[in-house]
This record gives sequence, structure tokens and C-alpha cells, in this order.
Amino acid sequence: MSHTATGTEPAQPPPGDDHAFFGQPRGLMTLSGLEVWERFSFLGMQAILVLFFADTVSDGGMGMDPGTAASVSAAYGTLVYLVSVAGGWLADRILGSYRAVLYGGILIACGHYAMAVPTATMTWVGLGLISAGTGLLKPNVASMVGKLYGTEDNRRDAGFALYYMGINIGAFAGPLVTGWLGEHASWHWGFSAAAFGMTLGLIQYVAGRRHLAGRKHSGEYALAPGPMRRAVLTIVAGVVVVALVATALALAGWLTMDRFVDVLTLVSVIAPVVYFVVMFRSPRVTAEERGRLRPYVVLFLASVVFNFILFQAYSTMILLASTNARAEIFGFHFPASWYASALGAFEVALAPVVAAVWARMGPRQPHASNKIAIGVILGGLSFLLMVLPTSGHADETYKMAAWWIVGSYLLLGLGDILLETSGMSATTKLAPKAFASQTMALWFLSLALANGIQAQIVKLYGEVSNPAYFGVNGAIAVAAGVAVIAAAPWLRRTMHPVH
Repeated sequence: MSHTATGTEPAQPPPGDDHAFFGQPRGLMTLSGLEVWERFSFLGMQAILVLFFADTVSDGGMGMDPGTAASVSAAYGTLVYLVSVAGGWLADRILGSYRAVLYGGILIACGHYAMAVPTATMTWVGLGLISAGTGLLKPNVASMVGKLYGTEDNRRDAGFALYYMGINIGAFAGPLVTGWLGEHASWHWGFSAAAFGMTLGLIQYVAGRRHLAGRKHSGEYALAPGPMRRAVLTIVAGVVVVALVATALALAGWLTMDRFVDVLTLVSVIAPVVYFVVMFRSPRVTAEERGRLRPYVVLFLASVVFNFILFQAYSTMILLASTNARAEIFGFHFPASWYASALGAFEVALAPVVAAVWARMGPRQPHASNKIAIGVILGGLSFLLMVLPTSGHADETYKMAAWWIVGSYLLLGLGDILLETSGMSATTKLAPKAFASQTMALWFLSLALANGIQAQIVKLYGEVSNPAYFGVNGAIAVAAGVAVIAAAPWLRRTMHPVH
């Protein structure tokens, strides 16, 4: 969707900027650089977060049992993606994309700096700030990338490919730095590295702001001054009231960590149900669009199943690696959190290969629903693979070779590429026109629900055997993928114009 600029700002970047970054607009370098550092900080922190929660208090951790550590880590992810839905609305209606991303980045950096302070209170304050900041930043950076191109500019797809490569470079590098510092210095030094990375991202974002197209002081679809004042006052009052009620309930002993996790899970279930009900019942949605929404519900649920597995790459899989795997390859010893870097590395390496395969196959490539189904099956297989090295060892000191975890992440990375690219595309094509500007909200709600379910299921980790945990969850994901393939004839018939 193209937007016209107002004031003296051009709708597109200055002509000299147009091919300055690998044939792409210079603004793409600014936004990709921001994403490198945002993912560096976010996933770098997430790679050590569950280990920090599970570590003993005497060693600088929070002293949680493994299941609780994984559950709280998942609840944090739930909060991030729920806030992302509001972040898109705030940018559209009040802040504008540039300011939403800037304020989000500042909140993220402040959150990481707070987590660098070695107290439990600052840890929770930091996670709250990072959740709010990521919710503002994440849904709006991609829309800013789109604004660098005219509607007929055929460089758009290549530009997004470079942008996503930046995301995965950050995902690869973050855990390497934070993991090494977490193991060799302290967890809080790891959090400090995340703070430093986000600060660098913000500096280059502000320095390169003149190369960003369509900057405005208000939202693209800004509210009129009166409604905007009321909306701002309502938001501020709502945040204050929620904070006061939560504090009062916590002081009264009712709002425990377990109950907070349960509330987030409940919200993650209710939000997408309400969203779909509103769309199905809206008079602005035509009968034809309603027909396309039905198959999207299937794809939405497939995304939930896959991301339930994917997000555990930073929780139960890291815990398993830290206790049941040898952190050594070819004689080189490394922190367990470095396994998380394998996921980013595989996605950087495999994404162009997958794109080339689809280009070579042309019209013979699988339907979008089958690509999504194969992604879900690969996610399930990544868990089923863990059944083999964790089964049948009477010796409790036995540790699997590193290649088992690496192999699991390879399957997961390939599945993520297949599902994310097809799922995002299908979301934009199947959403009703009346909800076109909110299509990303749908996708983020699938991620929030996946984390909400994970927050409950991972409580079983450590309570049941590892083969049972990974085997049952993996088998359910494979079954879900097979079910989507079985529904392929109906999906192909009802998903037009998606191929």
C-alpha cells in the first residue's frame, strides 16, 4: 500500500539514495542495520534468559526449576506478540512508523540496561520495558521497508530478502556474544551486551533517518485532534490502572508468577477468537472474503503448532542442551546458549537455496498450504529427533553429541523458512480488504497463542521423561502437518488467489 507524504518530505527517498545499498535504497541499510542489532539484543538475551532463570541464586540466577523457567520465558514471548498488535495500531493512528520504531528501540535499550542490574526487581522491570518496546518496534520496521519502494518497483522482493538476511545475521551473532559473556562473566554482563547492541542500532537509525521515505510526525491514518487526545488519555489511564491493580494484587499475594502466566495464556487464546469472530460477522466483509477466511483459520492453527515448537528453541531445547548435550564440536568447547545461533545460521544459509528451488520449479512448486504443512512436519521431526539420543541410557551422566541438537535446529530452520514465507504471504492475500491494514495483527496473534500454549505445556518439562516430552509434542506437530496436507484439495479450492 503506497502512502503520500505531506509537508516537504518526498514520498520516496532522494534520487541519489535510490541505488546506494547493493542496488537498493540507502534507507534499506538503515532499517536492516536496526534489525541486525534489534535481533542481536532480543535473541541474544532470549538465548540466555531461560538459563538465567534456571541457574541457582548462588551462581547469579533466579533459582527456578526448569519447567517454571521455560514457562516464564514463554510468557514473556506471549506478552511481546500481544503488545505487537497494539504497536501496529499506535503507529497507524497516533505516532507514525518512524516515531513508533524510535520509541520502541529506546524502551528496548532501557529494558536491557535494567536487566544488567543484578536484582530481581530490575529483571522484571527490564522484561516489561523490552516487551513494550519490541511491540512498538517489530510490526513497524517491515512497513517502513515497504515505503522505500513505489508500488511498481520490482526491487521490492530483493530488498525484503536483504532485510530478512539482516534479521538472521543478528539472530546468529547475538547468542554468540551474550552466551560467552553469560558463561564466562555473569548473566548480567550478557544482558549488558544486548543493551549495547540495541544502543548501536538506535544510533545508526537516527543517523540515517533522512534516508527513510515518508517520515511523518503522526500516524499514516491519524485520528483527528480531539479523538487523538481522548485516545492518548485513555491509553495512559489504562496503563496506570493496570499497573496499580497488578501491584495491589501482587502485594496482596494473589498475583503470583504462575497466575500471571495463566492470565497471559488466557488472553492469547481469547484475542484471536475475538478477532476472527469480528471479521466473520463484520458487514464490511463480503461473502467471497468470508469464504477465504475459513481456510486461513486452518493456516493460522498450523502456524500456532509450528511456532509452539520453534519458540522452544530458546527454552526447553536450550535447557536440554545445557544438561544433556556435550557443548563441544571438533574439540572446541562452547556455551550451551551458542546452540541458538545455529538456527540463525541455518536460516541465512538455507533461505536463498529454498528461493532458488521454488524459482527453478516455477508453476510445479507445491501449493502454499503444502509448504506450510511441510514446515509444520519438519518442526515436529526436530522434536522427534530428540527422542533417539535421550532414550535408553541408564547412565545419568550420559550426554549426547552436539550434532543431535544441531540436526534438530537444521530441521527447525528449514521448517521456519517454508512456513513463515508462505504464511505471511497468505495472510496478506486472504485477509478481508476492510482489515487489510491489520493483517500483521493476525500473524502476531498466532505467535502470541503459540507462546501462550507453550507457557503451559513447558511446565511438564522435567516432570516427565525427555523422550516422552519431545516425542509427544513432536508427534502432535507431525500429525497436524499431515492433517493440513490431507485438507489440501479443499484448501486449494478455497484459498484463491493464493497458489
